[in-house]
Amino acid sequence: MEQYKRVLAIAGSDSGGGAGIQADIKAISACGCYATTAITAITAQNTLEVTDIHAIPVTNLKKQIQAVLEDIGTDSIKVGMLHNSETILAVNEMLQQFKITNTVLDPVMVANSGSKLLQTDAIETLQDALIPNTRVITPNIPEAEILLGKQLVHQTDLPEYARALGENYHVSVLLKAGHLHGHDLMDVFFNIETNDIIALPSKRIATKNTHGTGCTLSSALAAYLARGFALNDAVQKAKDYINGAIIAGTGYSTGKGHGPVNHFYKLWKR
Repeated sequence: MEQYKRVLAIAGSDSGGGAGIQADIKAISACGCYATTAITAITAQNTLEVTDIHAIPVTNLKKQIQAVLEDIGTDSIKVGMLHNSETILAVNEMLQQFKITNTVLDPVMVANSGSKLLQTDAIETLQDALIPNTRVITPNIPEAEILLGKQLVHQTDLPEYARALGENYHVSVLLKAGHLHGHDLMDVFFNIETNDIIALPSKRIATKNTHGTGCTLSSALAAYLARGFALNDAVQKAKDYINGAIIAGTGYSTGKGHGPVNHFYKLWKR
């Protein structure tokens, strides 16, 4: 019997379906893997705002992860919204217990709507405990500034910042440039395993449908790693996938705010 390539997504639930665990499942499936989940928090959320966050008790979260890994197993793990220090430490404990090394961490701190998703005192826990035990992190500009303690102003500084983040935390870094201004964007990937720095150019897409892009990109990366692609190749394929999903989602209207990307653009035909 054949076996699916498996990705465990550990993240919060987005009731609006555009980000969080819902986006993770869609992206992992669209990129050719079988998605399992462990939910860290339940949010009341739509395209406009996050109105409530209910953290899942860590005992239940750990049991979710254990249930999946003891039976189904996994080829990679994507970690998203963690919300508080207790949750971060619980996830880190389980990753170490099961000796998981193929992990992609999206250090989610603030939603596109501006709502805070990570408690302030949890940032230090993320830095000290979880990031050093992760293979790849995928911060955007505001998250990178918090993690590095420096403001990033110019796009030309991205390679230096990505390398500094990687060397500080001994982790590979996919630094996303979407928060910078300009028509031409240049995400940067620093591969700590090979010491490579790779430029990932793209054009800014005129759309408000950008809810969940970070979740989607990191989940796609985890999926391609699970399928056995080399790290540099997996990053490029994930970048191509999210670009295609954003472009394909521009013609749709979902809600009154920032709508989702089109995760299944390769399957759905208009």
